[in-house]
Amino acid sequence: MTQTFFASLTRIADLDRNPFDYRPLDQSQWDSGDYVLTEVTGERSDLYIVESRKGEMLPVKAGDRVIGALGHRAATLEGVGSYTDVLKGEMHALTGAGLLGRFTSYSILLPDPLALLYRGHIVRDAGKITMKQFAIDLDEGEFDVPTILIIGTSMSAGKTVTGRRVCEILSKSGLNIVGAKLTGAGRYRDVVSFRRAGAQTIFDFVDVGLPSTVVPEEEFREAIRPLLNHIGSLQPDFLVAETGASPLEPYNVGPAMDELGDNIACILLAASDPYAVVGVEKAFGVKPDLVTGPSANTSAAVDLVRKLADLPAINVIDRNTMPEFAAFLENKLGCSLLAA
Repeated sequence: MTQTFFASLTRIADLDRNPFDYRPLDQSQWDSGDYVLTEVTGERSDLYIVESRKGEMLPVKAGDRVIGALGHRAATLEGVGSYTDVLKGEMHALTGAGLLGRFTSYSILLPDPLALLYRGHIVRDAGKITMKQFAIDLDEGEFDVPTILIIGTSMSAGKTVTGRRVCEILSKSGLNIVGAKLTGAGRYRDVVSFRRAGAQTIFDFVDVGLPSTVVPEEEFREAIRPLLNHIGSLQPDFLVAETGASPLEPYNVGPAMDELGDNIACILLAASDPYAVVGVEKAFGVKPDLVTGPSANTSAAVDLVRKLADLPAINVIDRNTMPEFAAFLENKLGCSLLAA
């Protein structure tokens, strides 16, 4: 029995509640953020899974249908692809969240990606349905929220774990926290983990209609600026903001930092190794306040970070370091904190 799966990029839409139709469109009419219906094809692998609207990973099989959104991905460790590269309707799930396109470069270390066949655009009243039509209503306001910013040297460098630990410490201390992922390729589980760690409210770029932040800079700024203003209107004590990928990749991390401006109270760098810390410092010109990630896994790594970059490093994966991490944040943020 075949099933229809609404990938997590549809979580802002009403497609699971209200009727719609689908119709094939010429590829010249395709745009990033368009919702489309696809059919699962190919031989099943460990990546034949789809992230649901709630962030759960669900298995799919040939013949099942997946509704997601067209977009771009440029991941250094996994794959590069776009909806503009689709050939004869053959496409891939660029992420489990239903970011759809076709890989043109793909890591041989990974299982075969989820293969899909384009069946048509989601339409109502002859018009295509897009993510931007469901962007959240944003309250007018000014963004002046102290922000703990987590950046990384690459994907899978420990940014989300670091953000969770910050949320745990701040929320346990009775502070009102907003958690957000400002850049990356749509994946709901990351920002959901911030809520589970204690953030009272969570947002990401999907909420303002972007399937990923591999978009022109001005489009990114036009989307993220009102989101930050909306967060400001909520008047939280702190924003814990993660930027996906690294500052030098095409995800608009630099513009995100620019939009945050002087509100950045602390920069945490999740680094894949000590030498990557130096790479980000030299290439991007940013001086973090603390290093986390695999570059802090052992005392030898911590010593090397200090030697190479003259920066402290804490292994936040180890809960035994939480008092040390809380003390660091307390000193940097100027408020009394409890270790999670």
